Amino acid sequence: MTHPLIPQIIEIATPVAESLGLEVVAAVFHTNLNPPVLRVDIRNYSTDTSLDDCERMSKALESSLDERELIPDTYVLEISSPGISRQLTTDREFISFKGFPAVVETLEPYQGHTEWKGRLVKRDETAVYLNRKGRVTAIPRPLINKVQLVDREE
Repeated sequence: MTHPLIPQIIEIATPVAESLGLEVVAAVFHTNLNPPVLRVDIRNYSTDTSLDDCERMSKALESSLDERELIPDTYVLEISSPGISRQLTTDREFISFKGFPAVVETLEPYQGHTEWKGRLVKRDETAVYLNRKGRVTAIPRPLINKVQLVDREE
């Protein structure tokens, strides 16, 4: 379950990130840890997300959060890149990760498979397209459970 402060945190973090040429991808507040950890995942619009990007975002967001006193108790702010093994959901992500190795899982078998591996070609209104050893396969969107990036094709 998402922590109730996450929408406000994203609302604060988004313009901070944009001013640095970054994008907020996700945020989670781990209140079960002591001290609690607020993790914000960012992505650089133009290049790979660097440690410098994370440091710049950390300093800028920390100031903005402190000014608003949104989180009254002690917490740890952690800024990171979302990493390669993540689920794709937005059109922007499908465009950004074109050519990357991915796995598509279907809700039911399609052409005898429930898991498809290949390089991401594109997504449109009807299907997700994977390049599988030089052949493009279209997997109908209504059948898709998830599309996830993987470290490498198998």
